Amino acid sequence: MQLGNRVLVLAPHPDDEVLGVGGTIARFAAEGAEIYIAILTKGYPPAFDNKSVRRARSEAVAAGIALGARKTIFLSLPAAALDTVAHRKINARLVELYQATHPDVLFIPFNGDIHLDHQRIFHSALVACRPNSVGRPKSIYAYETLSESNWNAPYLTPGFSPNVFVDISEHLEKKLKAMRLYRSQLKSFPHERSLETIRALALLRGSTAGCSAAESFVLVRQVI
Repeated sequence: MQLGNRVLVLAPHPDDEVLGVGGTIARFAAEGAEIYIAILTKGYPPAFDNKSVRRARSEAVAAGIALGARKTIFLSLPAAALDTVAHRKINARLVELYQATHPDVLFIPFNGDIHLDHQRIFHSALVACRPNSVGRPKSIYAYETLSESNWNAPYLTPGFSPNVFVDISEHLEKKLKAMRLYRSQLKSFPHERSLETIRALALLRGSTAGCSAAESFVLVRQVI
């Protein structure tokens, strides 16, 4: 993986960034990278109550600090309703975000995730950083999200088959600490969004790559 000075993580919803990239954020931050996390959606009434939204945002800020991120940014696009937003408007918001953060490395949700918000963010993320765009990131990676990337229809939708692994052996506990801060999102085992399952996936990905713990990604594009 090509480490840049500036890293941007696109999270459709609060906690996606910790589930998919938490250990990598912690490692890159410890190695001197400037990390930005963008929580792209916000829940609006009547589907979401304002108290829960405020709590999730507060947890997102705390988790970002725990991982060593420079800043957590909120775009406030409508959660679970991105299909109601014109594609060009989402693209434009991401272009503005790229121009504000100038990322060398970009992490985006996987296009095979079952959540439609994740799929739309994946496509808009790539539209907004076309190879001929000014200030495009040099490296783009898609991350896996527990209960999203592997809950799709096997063989009918894209399956998550990682080809990049980041050793987070020294940073797994920091990832778990950040997830504990997401009290409103954390579930009890055997739910996939439990601390036990998060640890288990990290150990599995680590064993695949020959280390104690890892996070895995699909390389979308890299310019060297």
